[in-house]
Amino acid sequence: MFSIIQAAGWPIWPLLLCSVVALALIIERVVSLRAARVAPPSLIEEVLGVTQLQIPSGEVVGKLAENSLLGQVLAAGLRASQADPRAGEARLRQAFELAGRHAIHQMERYLNTLGTIAAAAPLLGLLGTVVGMIEIFGSQSPNGNNPALLAHGISIALYNTAFGLIVAIPSLMFYRYFRGRIEAYVVDMEQASERLLTHLANRAMPGTGAANSGPVTVPPPVAAPAQGKAKA
Repeated sequence: MFSIIQAAGWPIWPLLLCSVVALALIIERVVSLRAARVAPPSLIEEVLGVTQLQIPSGEVVGKLAENSLLGQVLAAGLRASQADPRAGEARLRQAFELAGRHAIHQMERYLNTLGTIAAAAPLLGLLGTVVGMIEIFGSQSPNGNNPALLAHGISIALYNTAFGLIVAIPSLMFYRYFRGRIEAYVVDMEQASERLLTHLANRAMPGTGAANSGPVTVPPPVAAPAQGKAKA
């Protein structure tokens, strides 16, 4: 490996730096964009189950916010309902939208850097190719060609071109993959937020009696309440 780097010349060092950064970002995003950390599939059902009778206490809502990014969005709606039990749909929707924007920003973190590397790596490889061509033309002299300089120029051109593509192709593939995954999470968050928004808006309607119920301490949202208790 060291001999390849030595043969590729100085233009390969920026590509090596890009490869290390891209690998670190890919690993970080793979870990951060897991479903358990973004949008657990059963979380909305658990939240709806816990809020059937009364709004949870602030401590439980705080634990919900720490659960995942979807938990942060749902907790924002619950906090808005706690602050104003008679809050209308517009007020609750605003709380969900603000929290949703923050969640999207968290999911898209570092993706611009990864996309920049995917776009810049071929250009850096092209720069190495140009440097190699300069070395090749520099090997020409009135007395004939210098075989050592000619071989060195060719190696610089080819190694940098190849390494630029090796860095760019996986970076672009993972960038597109993460984009698609984030879009799917956004759809799931929108659907979950809409369900909780409808539930909270119905509770706040006059005459339901639910809006007059204050927050109480209930178990954390890890499982829905028992069927018998919900009927009670």
